[in-house]
Amino acid sequence: MAADHAHPEFQRETRAPSRKAPAGAWDCQVHVFGDETKYPIRPGSKYPPPRAWIDDMRRMHRALGISRGLMVQATPHGTDHSLLLDLLAEEKRYVGAAIIDDTTSDRELQRLHDGGFRSARFNFAKFLGISPSPETFKRCIDRISGMGWVAKIHAVADEYLEIADLVRPLKLPTVIDHMGHFYFKDGMNQPVISLLLELLKKENFWIMLSNADRRSATGAPYDDSIPFARKFIEAAPDRCVWGTDWPHTHYSGVMPNDADLLELFYRFAPDEATQRRILVDNPERLWGSLR
Repeated sequence: MAADHAHPEFQRETRAPSRKAPAGAWDCQVHVFGDETKYPIRPGSKYPPPRAWIDDMRRMHRALGISRGLMVQATPHGTDHSLLLDLLAEEKRYVGAAIIDDTTSDRELQRLHDGGFRSARFNFAKFLGISPSPETFKRCIDRISGMGWVAKIHAVADEYLEIADLVRPLKLPTVIDHMGHFYFKDGMNQPVISLLLELLKKENFWIMLSNADRRSATGAPYDDSIPFARKFIEAAPDRCVWGTDWPHTHYSGVMPNDADLLELFYRFAPDEATQRRILVDNPERLWGSLR
């Protein structure tokens, strides 16, 4: 597949952050790609993968001081997890998040579990063109609940309102990706924020503090994101996690350096105890004990 000239490439040289992440820190969302002749892309993919391979991810994580993480199946590969199964066999410090549907057999689900997957991501974000039906979602939730997995919900702003009745009844640990993916310029009174805060009152709902760079109206250093992130930390300090979303696929605007994103997180949570809780303790409790 040809390079995606419509979107910028991630910054390959991750600069040293003002302070490295604490020992044991997690990056709770990266997408890793590989040789397309070995790991082909599904027909209909909404974007071509960047050349962001495992060694690129390792360099980025070393620069930031990250030692653990969640490799998330990218939508160009659909339900073919061959690449991540190979990578997780190399990287025992990482766990995987799958994309599953009704075509995923029980045998395949067990193979994923044995290979290091402990989560499934449900891409309700319409721009990706891979949304599950309500019926498929419910069946998949039942199946991964029995495996002890974590659900990740990916939707954009008011799309959460459309799926609220599907999400509210969930009992398994469930992560809201990218702070809900709403635009900060629309203010604190957006209905989606009320819904997310409602969900965070439930002990099984978590939120990932990520993608502030994508949703900022002010641009770097993304000052407009800080009140929203702090609102979520105040609501559920023991159920917030953080991720880079490297390599920032399908990106619009000025590509950040991943050190910028770690430093932005430090501004979300200025005290070191809260930083450690979100970067180390919370993700270790959510995913680390599962592998």
